[in-house]
Amino acid sequence: MEVTAIHPDVAMYREAQAKTDAEFQNRVNNTLLFNLFLLKALPMGFIAGLKVKSLSVEKCEITVPYKWVNKNPFSSTYFAVLAMAAEMSSGMMSMMGTIKSKPSVAVLVTGIEAEFVKKATTITTFTCEDGRLIRDAIELAISSGEGTTCRTVSTGVSKDGVVEARFWVTWSFKKRGK
Repeated sequence: MEVTAIHPDVAMYREAQAKTDAEFQNRVNNTLLFNLFLLKALPMGFIAGLKVKSLSVEKCEITVPYKWVNKNPFSSTYFAVLAMAAEMSSGMMSMMGTIKSKPSVAVLVTGIEAEFVKKATTITTFTCEDGRLIRDAIELAISSGEGTTCRTVSTGVSKDGVVEARFWVTWSFKKRGK
């Protein structure tokens, strides 16, 4: 069996991420700190009522309520509000994998696609289980020095478990220069 060596920058990244991931998860799971983050970085997310239901390296769940400020003229949640929650479900894992990373990695959304299955008229929970895919793309960007992309999927379901929408978000990762 052939053993391949881990790129030194990837080894450094993995070592630092264990602590960084735990710190990030603690901040996100603190309602006050998360709301302050939203107010500063994503005020529309605060107004829409986005909440982190769960966050790990592998999976993230984001909820968005159906309420007056989020609705469209057709009495369902406005598509842009759904897109914001869907993007955040993969974005939290992308952010967790790049914030304070050593070496530093830039992250950017480069594409988004959507499929709307059913009107969203209750709280919607978006789940993305592509955390490993995201980490692999980050590590490839670190080891190759080239930009990489990964396409994640986030599925939004009603409180009854009925699929309402799916979003595919393409993320770009690039190791920053020294």
